[in-house]
Amino acid sequence: MAKYLTSKTRPDFKIALLTIAMSLFGLVMIASSSVVVAYENFAGKSDYYYVAHQAVYLLIGVILMLVLSAVDYHKYKKISLFLLLGTLVLLVAVFLPVIGSSAKGAHRWLDLGFSLQPSEIAKVTFLIYLCSWLDARSDHLNRIEKSLIPFVILLGVISFLIIAEPDLGTLTIIIATSFIVFFAAGAPIWHMASLAGFLLAVFAVFIRSKSYRWERFITFLNPSAETLGSGYHINQAFIAVSQGGLWGLGFGKSIQKMRYLPEPHTDSIFAIICEELGFFRSIFVILAYVYLFVLGISVAKKAPDGFGKILAVGITSSIVVQALINIAAMLGIIPLTGVTLPFISYGGSSLIISFIQIGILLNISRQAKNEV
Repeated sequence: MAKYLTSKTRPDFKIALLTIAMSLFGLVMIASSSVVVAYENFAGKSDYYYVAHQAVYLLIGVILMLVLSAVDYHKYKKISLFLLLGTLVLLVAVFLPVIGSSAKGAHRWLDLGFSLQPSEIAKVTFLIYLCSWLDARSDHLNRIEKSLIPFVILLGVISFLIIAEPDLGTLTIIIATSFIVFFAAGAPIWHMASLAGFLLAVFAVFIRSKSYRWERFITFLNPSAETLGSGYHINQAFIAVSQGGLWGLGFGKSIQKMRYLPEPHTDSIFAIICEELGFFRSIFVILAYVYLFVLGISVAKKAPDGFGKILAVGITSSIVVQALINIAAMLGIIPLTGVTLPFISYGGSSLIISFIQIGILLNISRQAKNEV
């Protein structure tokens, strides 16, 4: 029978180097994809506004990653409830008239002298609380009244606040990650099947409850039927991807970034990558997330306790699921959700939160359980 030794070692810097490399690649692609948008928004005075700001966010993110890699992840378990309650307060605060900020009918941001998106924070704090909660109930996960029902209630509370904003893309990431963590913690298969059925039913009701949601879903099923209306975004993404072919048009030579494709430097950056670099080179972006998943699961396997294990699974899943959602949406596999491509798309809150997650993951790897 194998024996294990828990020791504090250097964190797995392959994870740090990989994510920093992805972010540097993101800066290059933001420089290309945002130049037209920046020129129009700033009357030609700041063509590289977005890439300059992203570089600042990257520096902040890397510093936070390094700091958090040295903080014992067990400390988060002790304050997990306070982290969650603080996040709930922030999610409510986005609706306040003084500090809440809205755009296009969505209340997703706080204006605190800088823009803060509480739903991004919720991806971390809710995950930490959920992992702490599941670890404390590890002996009762087969009891529906002790695990499944409270789990659904927890998801319901966070979902209600995020739907009200609305931020359905982030909510999808949180729900998918929670589902994976629930399974990783040891929930019975029949619990998972019941939960999956319940979520599908809720999704169906949610889609049908508003006409614009149903129209978007119909557009997803047949995007070519509405090329100038609700299907405009996805059809322009298709054009970008198809124009790239195998080798791409060349760096900086995207046509779709010329105000044809909406959000070319944020939600749609993968389509620009495909257009400029082509299939053979854009596939490396997908492989980078696959490698990150492999590294993250390796950390989870070596974690010294149940909390570390499911937290590592959750962090890894959160980032990779977000990437899959973004890429799948650009390829028309799932409906557009408005989520960014982690480490690559422009967005301060998203980038910083992603590096915070990586910092926590690095600390778990620092306390790896080594076989002897």
